Amino acid sequence: MDTNSAFSGVIIKSLKQWDDDRGWLVETFRDDESAHKPAMSYISHTKYNVSRGPHEHHTQSDLFVFVGYGDFELYLWDNRKDSPTYKQKEVHKVGASNKVSVIVPPGVVHGYKSISEKGSLSINYPDKLYAGKNKAEKVDEIRHEDKDSEYTIE
Repeated sequence: MDTNSAFSGVIIKSLKQWDDDRGWLVETFRDDESAHKPAMSYISHTKYNVSRGPHEHHTQSDLFVFVGYGDFELYLWDNRKDSPTYKQKEVHKVGASNKVSVIVPPGVVHGYKSISEKGSLSINYPDKLYAGKNKAEKVDEIRHEDKDSEYTIE
C-alpha cells in the first residue's frame, strides 16, 4: 500500500490497471486491505473546471476512487486540532493519469476540481449512509464552499 500523505489517517493507495483484449479492470476496494467499511457508494461526473467541496465530516470517512476518465486536483486540509499537521494543506493530481483510492477521515477538509476538458469521474464509498437510514437524519457534513472560508480550491 502506498501512503503519500503527511496527514494521519489519510491513505492514498496506487491502483493497478489490468489490460487485455476486452478492455481494462481496476480493483477499487478490498476488505482484506482496509479497515474502512463502506455503507453505500456513488459515482459522480464533474464538469471541467468545476469544484466539489470543500467540506468535512464529524464522524464519516470517505473512500474516493479516482481512475478516470479525466483528472482532478484533490485538495486536503487537516482541520483536526490535535493533529501534528493541523491547518496544513496538500494538493494531489489524481484520476486517469494517477489511479488512486483515497481514504479521508473525519476532520480532514476535502474537495476536488476537474482539470480535464471532457470532465472527470469519481466514485465514493463512504462508511455512513447519506442522511442516515431512510434519509431521516441530519447530514454529517460541514460545508465550507458556501461561506467565506480559509479552504479555497483554486
